[in-house]
This record gives sequence, C-alpha cells and structure tokens, in this order.
Amino acid sequence: MLTTSSMRILLVDDETELTDPLSRVLSREGYSVDAAYEGTSGSQLAQASSYDLLILDWMLPGKTGLEICQELRRQGKTTPVLFLTAKDTLDDRVAGLDAGADDYLVKPFELRELLARVRALLRRSGVETYNTPTGRLVVADLELDVDNQVAYRQERVIELSQKESQLLQYFMEHSGQLLTHGQIMQHLWPDDEQPSSNVIAALIRLLRRKIEVAGESQLIHTVYGKGYRFGTAVGEGM
Repeated sequence: MLTTSSMRILLVDDETELTDPLSRVLSREGYSVDAAYEGTSGSQLAQASSYDLLILDWMLPGKTGLEICQELRRQGKTTPVLFLTAKDTLDDRVAGLDAGADDYLVKPFELRELLARVRALLRRSGVETYNTPTGRLVVADLELDVDNQVAYRQERVIELSQKESQLLQYFMEHSGQLLTHGQIMQHLWPDDEQPSSNVIAALIRLLRRKIEVAGESQLIHTVYGKGYRFGTAVGEGM
C-alpha cells in the first residue's frame, strides 16, 4: 500500500499563476509533484517517468493536453488523467473523455474540489493511502476534513454543519462499534442541557441525506432499540 509521499503527480499548465501555487498545495498534501509549463516538455516527462496521476491543461503551447493524453492511451498507458480547462461545452467534455481522460474540471474551480477529485482518481486507480493528512478521517470511500467541516465521497464535496461534522467524526472514529443514543448525546452536548432524543434522529437523518445519495452504499446503520453503527460491514440489526 502506497503512502501519499510515494505518489507522484505531473502537473502541466502554462498559467504559472495557477501551476506554482497548485504545486505547493499538492506538495503540502503529501504528494511528490513535478510541473511543466508547456506541452512538449510535459509530454517528455509523462513518457520518461512513472506517475500515479497526470493533471493536464487542455490548451498548451507546443502540444495540447488532449494530444498528450491521446499519445499515452495509444501506447497502452492507463495513468489517470484529470483535465483542467476553460472549455465547458458538452462537445468539449465528450472530446476530452473520448481522448482517454478520466475526469474533467472547468476553470475556475474550487481548490478543495480539485483535491477531492485527485483523491478519488487515485483511489479508483487502486492507489490507496493510509497516512492521510492531519485532521482527516477515512472510512470506506468517505473522507472527512475535520478542520474545515467538509466531507468527500464519490467526487462529491459535502458541506456539513458543526453538529453534523462532530457527529460524523464521532462515527468515523468508532467505525464498526455500536454507539448508543446516550453516548452520542453525551458526545455532542457534554456540558449543555441535552435536547430530546428526537434531535439525534433528526440530525442523523440530515447527515444520511448528505453522505448517502442514490447508488452509494449505506454507512450509517440503525441498530433498533440500541443505537447506530457506522461502516460498510453488515451486523446485528442493520
């Protein structure tokens, strides 16, 4: 299993005002980042080295990101490719995907969305991490950024309220364990006057709507008469 520091990313974009700060952010996330500012040198790096992910601008001097991706796919290379581009029409997206791209992000974009897509592409390609940055928790395909009250799942960015984030953190830190209503109540309101038990049910219902959309596996399981268990494993009362 690889660590984030073992994972190599190639970033090719001619906008230095984007490339340089983005390289620093990715490095702070623990990735090893190489950068190129035009297509020919970017293509040479992609051919000469083994990367876990390529982040390519579509329009580049020398050789376009589209051409770089097409060359790699013709050679049978399956390295995930994320396009960054100002092109946002349906035809453009189809052309990028047909060229072999794995994902597509239109400029301007939110940094946290790009980071979520990077993690999703690395997971999808079979690259797993176990040393997530401080303040992050991962259970199955769900990741929680505790400090920023944001979760990520299936490339979705999930904004959370303070209580939702606290509840999700508690669940993830005790994944697979049965947590009673009383334990949850005490954790969320340790010093305050505790609300009625209906508040817990309502909060969990809101959290489920955010982290479990159609097509995604259930993570919060009700153990009737006892409480809740978090995770993907099937157990008593789930």
